[in-house]
Parts: sequence; C-alpha cells; structure tokens
Amino acid sequence: MTSRIIIPTVAPQAYQAMMNLEKYISTTSLTSVHKELIKIRASQINGCAYCINMHTADARKYGVSEQRIYLLSAWREADVYSQEEKAILALTEEITLITNHVSDEVYQNAANLFDEKYLAEIIMMIITINAWNRIGISTGLRAV
Repeated sequence: MTSRIIIPTVAPQAYQAMMNLEKYISTTSLTSVHKELIKIRASQINGCAYCINMHTADARKYGVSEQRIYLLSAWREADVYSQEEKAILALTEEITLITNHVSDEVYQNAANLFDEKYLAEIIMMIITINAWNRIGISTGLRAV
C-alpha cells in the first residue's frame, strides 16, 4: 500500500474532535464488555483489521472469552450472549449498515432493555467506532 496521510498530523483539530468524542465515551456508564462487543462487531462489518486487532485484545483484558470473541460474527446462532448483548449487537449492525436504516423492531427491543441514557450512550459508541473504522481504513492503518 502506498503511503497515506496521517490525520493527527495534517488535520490535528479534526483528530482532536474525534479524541474528545472518545473521551466522552470513556465517561459513559457503558460496561467495558458492551463497549468492546460494539467495537469488534462494527469493525468486523467494516473490515477494519487494525480495530479488530486492537479491540479483541482489549476485550480479552476485560475478561471476554475467546469463544465469545470468535462467535461474534455469528452471534445470532450463539447462546453465549445475553439478551442485552444481542440487542446491542443488532443495533450495532443496523447503525453500521445504515443504508438499510434502523428498524423499529431493533430500536424498540433495545429501548425496552435499556434506559434512555444508556441507549444514547450505546448509539454514540456505535457512531464513534464507525468513525474510527473509516479513519483507519481510508488512511491505511494496518494490524500489526
């Protein structure tokens, strides 16, 4: 791959805005496991190897088992995720694949399981990792 721009160098204010969003996410009440499941699943869908590599390592640090990490791309057929986690993963997929919109069914299921604040934090986490994926992929970040 040819050399690509380094966003923090050429657009430091834009990068700082992303870092501020990431700082906000770190202050939310989202559990570490919920954050990492969102980050991994969105990164799988987007094909961001850099983020998949980073967030699977982070998930392990938070106690997510290898089995749960490996089964994430087929979570609907796996019985290792809670009802709440499945709602989060469904919402993650629909927001990540936004061209299909977020169905009322998926949104309402999540709204029934989480209070408004937690649901807002979930949505912001999904949006944030999607932005990071797009930065990583477009600038050629590589998994090492």
